[in-house]
Amino acid sequence: MTRFVNNVKTALLMGGMMGLFLAVGSMYGQQGMIAALIFGGLMNVIAWFFSDRIALASMRAQEVTGETPGVGGELYRLVDELRQRAGMPMPKVCICPHEAPNAFATGRNPSNAAVAVTEGAMRLLSYEELRGVIGHELAHIKNRDTLISCIAATIAGVLAFIAQWGMLLGGGRDSREGGNPLIALLTFIIAAVGAAVLKAMISRSREYIADHDGALIAGSPMGLVSALQKLEAVAGRVPLHNPNPAQNNLFIVEPLTGGSIMNLFASHPPTESRVAKLLEMGRDMRSSGRMAT
Repeated sequence: MTRFVNNVKTALLMGGMMGLFLAVGSMYGQQGMIAALIFGGLMNVIAWFFSDRIALASMRAQEVTGETPGVGGELYRLVDELRQRAGMPMPKVCICPHEAPNAFATGRNPSNAAVAVTEGAMRLLSYEELRGVIGHELAHIKNRDTLISCIAATIAGVLAFIAQWGMLLGGGRDSREGGNPLIALLTFIIAAVGAAVLKAMISRSREYIADHDGALIAGSPMGLVSALQKLEAVAGRVPLHNPNPAQNNLFIVEPLTGGSIMNLFASHPPTESRVAKLLEMGRDMRSSGRMAT
């Protein structure tokens, strides 16, 4: 059921992006419509096939293997252990050279997936906390959240570009030079509405589900509880130097990226609420004897 719902959301997102381009293009006549059709189709192709690579490249992710010395090899072996527990193919494992502690998963399906952790998270988290984080990210992959998240991040970046382009379109130019402040405002409004719809499509409930399923993969929710609390505290002080903050929805906690139009795309539920649900899950697992030792 989760897979079907995510497939429907993906189709709606991609169709909605094409509709948004056509709506903006229609403001500029036939030539605008043709340009919008071509650009929208190209963006859909890029979002489907390359959004995961874009996400990894923007974070300067470096792939590691079991033979990688130090923490890289340890991370790979941890992912390998947990993906076997989850009955999943082995994803790529990457470390991102960022001080901001965070992690994300990407890929259009479990066979073409990657798990990435920042250097800051590797230093901050204990083994059990990292285990909880990896379980959460593997749950996203298993539930096929990663495709819709990557496509949403790509579309969010395009929406922000459209909004900023629209506001600049008439700025400082009069109608004799081709500027039209009304069209600029309408373009901005359309993009902003698209951003609001996008947030609703992503759905915060996917984080709760990934927390729950990730805790089962890890064998206990307690490592993830501690990890979320640490990540939230530090991520709120250390900004993530990511050139595309529209990717915020990919991360396990909302990264601090500074104020901009990208703030329209905040998509994470409150960490306190996530922790409360995990603690309740831990009590249930202890009472039923399902807590891993």
